[in-house]
Amino acid sequence: MVPPSDRSSRRPRKSGSGQQGPRKSESRPKGRGPASSGPPRQRRPAGPRVPTGPRVPEARGAAPVVAEVAGEDESGPTIRLQKFLAMAGVDSRRNCEEYIRNGRVTVDGEVVTDPARSVSTEDSDVRLDSERLRLARPRYFLLNKPKGVLCTNSDPEGRTRAVDLVPVADQRLFTVGRLDENTEGLLLVTNDGDLAQRLAHPRFEVVRRYRCQVAGTPQLETLQQLREGMYFSEGFFKFRGIRVVGRQGRSTILELELQEGKNREIRRLLARVGHKVLALERIAFGPLRLGTLPVGRHRELNPTEVRELKHFLETGEQAGPPRKTGFGYRPGKTRGKKHRKSAAVSDRKSSGTPSARGVRGAARQGRTTGSAPGASGRPAASNRQGASNRPGAKRSHSKPRGKGR
Repeated sequence: MVPPSDRSSRRPRKSGSGQQGPRKSESRPKGRGPASSGPPRQRRPAGPRVPTGPRVPEARGAAPVVAEVAGEDESGPTIRLQKFLAMAGVDSRRNCEEYIRNGRVTVDGEVVTDPARSVSTEDSDVRLDSERLRLARPRYFLLNKPKGVLCTNSDPEGRTRAVDLVPVADQRLFTVGRLDENTEGLLLVTNDGDLAQRLAHPRFEVVRRYRCQVAGTPQLETLQQLREGMYFSEGFFKFRGIRVVGRQGRSTILELELQEGKNREIRRLLARVGHKVLALERIAFGPLRLGTLPVGRHRELNPTEVRELKHFLETGEQAGPPRKTGFGYRPGKTRGKKHRKSAAVSDRKSSGTPSARGVRGAARQGRTTGSAPGASGRPAASNRQGASNRPGAKRSHSKPRGKGR
């Protein structure tokens, strides 16, 4: 083995051996070990780098970035053909793809078999089995789902579905998110797929609030354990917030919040800590509140509520004047009456004006002692006897009360 000090003094091999020594421009820097025995690495030619593979956004499924989009429809917004059929109330997107591939759909008189074909929502003539399709007006319904009702659009056993409780003709509705069969409470039913995706997808972390009745009395350590979370086979489950709001016999009423609704997450978490769920109701979903809507009934959101809902999805904040956002607070409750009453009492005390109750009490005391109080805190009649004898004073003609009276 040649010592490191003698490596620089080695002679290059002769040209007759078929191998030449390394060039000065290709020699490796000092201190990085011996040069590789393989062929020299080719240098990139001068000039701008030319991409040889797919771009990162395209590799993740995004549309390719090009300078000019060919075939863009300038008559209006465009969407995919399968989405157009689903928004028109034909069927689910998966079934609409089958209709398109089977050649049952035409666009402007041409049979189309590509579900990703772009069509204009305003001017394209889309037909299914020679029947023209039009986009329906978006509608939003708030439903108080009862127990025993399913959140699905197709049930082979023919059980009651949530969409059956919202009878709307010629429109395909679906539920936003899911509640299991034994859970009742707030459920949004709509035909707006984009809004439903933003509300229900775990990526957007829309808060869901529930009122839950559990067996027993959870301790403070148990509540803290539920806030910190636990591991299950499907992942990590935890409550965003939890608090005790009341007790009923040997059970406890809890209010809790989730940011993503996984399969039976509440029941499994509480069962892990030894408290069985007796009743579960969803009372809020994002900016929507259940309020006093009876079980099994529904109502359509008014335009103001729809605007607030879309504003919430765009900005993450509730529109309108600021409201109390304390955990468990529900608008419409008499939460501030005590504070307003105590403030009014303190104002009367500081100004010296007696309240109505104080005037009535002083009147009763005056009847028992034979004197009547003044309406504005003046001294009684017995104390004003000297003032009534002055010239110009108005005399009182009331008779003195006898002992029998």
